[in-house]
Amino acid sequence: MEIFGVGTSEILFILILALIILGPKDMQKAGKTIGKWLRSVVTSDGWKVMRQTTSRLRTLPHELMRQANEELNNVKDIGEIRNELKGAGEFLKDWDPRKPVSTTRFQAAPPPAPAAGNEKPAQPETKPSEGDFKPDA
Repeated sequence: MEIFGVGTSEILFILILALIILGPKDMQKAGKTIGKWLRSVVTSDGWKVMRQTTSRLRTLPHELMRQANEELNNVKDIGEIRNELKGAGEFLKDWDPRKPVSTTRFQAAPPPAPAAGNEKPAQPETKPSEGDFKPDA
């Protein structure tokens, strides 16, 4: 048993020295004083915080392992991830940066349907390019 890093034999040695130095009557007074002081320390808020912190530090590795396990369970199945990576690899193998990418995801949305009646849909506004103007020769 250790208290504050002091073993049983050291505590016994200190008690024998205190009994020799103080004597039996002063030893009782010193014991009461030390007991009151220890009670005030143990019941203080600082001691409670220290105990909570030490217990938290003792359980921290297990808590971290539990959280990591939960995160792994939330991740997709490793087979699904492998298939996604294979698909990405196939895409990159056939990919040529000089060719335009043709995916429907990046194409413009179709124009809205005309309202009821004979109204024509509004034409999108376009800017003229340099090829549209031909100088008169």
